[in-house]
Amino acid sequence: MPKNILTRGHSRALTRQHKVAIAGVGVLGAAALAFSAVPSSAESITTGAPAVAAQVAAQPAKDVKGTLTGQLAAESVKLDTFAAKQKAAVDAAAKQQAEAAAKQKAAAEAAAKKAAQERAAKEAASRSAQRPQMQLVAAKTYTNNLDGWIRQALDIMKSKGIPGSYNGLHKNIMRESSGNPMAINNWDINAINGIPSKGLLQVIPPTFNAYHVTGTSWNIYDPVANITAAANYAADKYGSIDNVNSAY
Repeated sequence: MPKNILTRGHSRALTRQHKVAIAGVGVLGAAALAFSAVPSSAESITTGAPAVAAQVAAQPAKDVKGTLTGQLAAESVKLDTFAAKQKAAVDAAAKQQAEAAAKQKAAAEAAAKKAAQERAAKEAASRSAQRPQMQLVAAKTYTNNLDGWIRQALDIMKSKGIPGSYNGLHKNIMRESSGNPMAINNWDINAINGIPSKGLLQVIPPTFNAYHVTGTSWNIYDPVANITAAANYAADKYGSIDNVNSAY
């Protein structure tokens, strides 16, 4: 009995050891397998590297410099094109501004010219409006007869402040010379004294010269000069030719 017990206990003990050994062998075997696998992988990587390098070497090398040069050239063309467009835009804007300025200048010159023309037209119209009155006075004419001579003499007398009327002049003229501007008295005392009375109002030369009216003729036979000088003398001596009713 004891032998069997020992045998059985020994068998059980061996079995445990055997199990441990088997486990250890298993671990060792796994480790060996892992270890053997590592060199194999490393070898495959190492041995594979030349193949990859060979493949890289086998591929044709790209022309990097040419590619960069081409890209730079393309970019340069783009930049040149952009710059040209900008310059064209600036030139177009400058041209538009110049054209606008030219149009404004032309418009201003046209407006100034039109204003000058309108001003000149207004001034001409104003002168034309004033001219008729001036021309009426300057262009006033008188008939070359007794009526015209009296009327012209009256206008001159009025401008000189010499009194007298149409009727006063007319009545004295008709009494003295009957309206004959060339009449002369060769028989009265004045004629005897060598200074005969002459003209429409029978004025002697000394009186004519003394009372001559500026602006008239110095010819004693001139009708207007004779009338105005006689009227001037009568105004000085009698107050007016209208107050003379006989020889004076």
